Amino acid sequence: MAISKIGVLGAGTMGAGIAQVCAEAGYTVVLVDIAEDFVTRGFNGILKNWDKAVSRGKKTAEDVEKFKGLLSTAVDNNAFSDCDIVIEAIIENIDIKKKVLTELAGIVGADAILATNTSALSITEIAAATGRPDKIIGMHFFNPVPAMKLVEVIPGSETSQEVVDVVVDLSKKIGKEPVPMKESPGFIVNRILIPYINEAAILYQEGVAPAEEIDKAMKLGANMPMGPLALADLIGIDVCLMIMTYFWNEFGDSKYRPALSFKQKVRAGHLGRKTGKGFFDYTK
Repeated sequence: MAISKIGVLGAGTMGAGIAQVCAEAGYTVVLVDIAEDFVTRGFNGILKNWDKAVSRGKKTAEDVEKFKGLLSTAVDNNAFSDCDIVIEAIIENIDIKKKVLTELAGIVGADAILATNTSALSITEIAAATGRPDKIIGMHFFNPVPAMKLVEVIPGSETSQEVVDVVVDLSKKIGKEPVPMKESPGFIVNRILIPYINEAAILYQEGVAPAEEIDKAMKLGANMPMGPLALADLIGIDVCLMIMTYFWNEFGDSKYRPALSFKQKVRAGHLGRKTGKGFFDYTK
């Protein structure tokens, strides 16, 4: 099937980024969220990114005007009725995702694809709730979407090969590098990355070294561009805890036990960059 109109549900950082790259690739895009304030914030963030690109000579004003003409917003999921694919980028909660994707399944056309940007959750479980599991797929983008090249493409147990092929092709057309894979908790990147961050958080809680020194060691000793605890702050400590807890529940293996320091930070509301404090203080 051919993709001409793309819907994006969720106007936060990830959803706005997905909408931006799709519009830049020449697709008609509708960005939807539950409140006008959320949609406006996401849309304005996209405009800000385009203005920066123009000022740096990476895009022309004519380019930006064209992109704006391709991008619309709404606060009603019925705006997705004529979309060929809808990419969901909402809260990382499987019950909410199942509910929302089931609703979308009743709105979009029979051939439309529903993709979830989940970073770890079961595509098969989400798909089974919708009544159309052959049309459901994982399409995991990375933050910041305009800069990060990877899209993990994850079919559920009943996703059709045609849907996989369409999503792989779409990923390439929006300038990304798709990596198709079999379904597994956390897929590839987070299956490796989150336990790495978790181990750093355990070292922190044990007092082996301060956060600054743990990150310094990994940057200088392993040539990492960013330390694991700064990365946890960027991802969101609550997100890291959710994924690690999901691994722990899925595998039942003690190596996936979440760090206590994750839990303590979340209880304190110190979720990382988005709240101003995490393993590091961003308010200074």
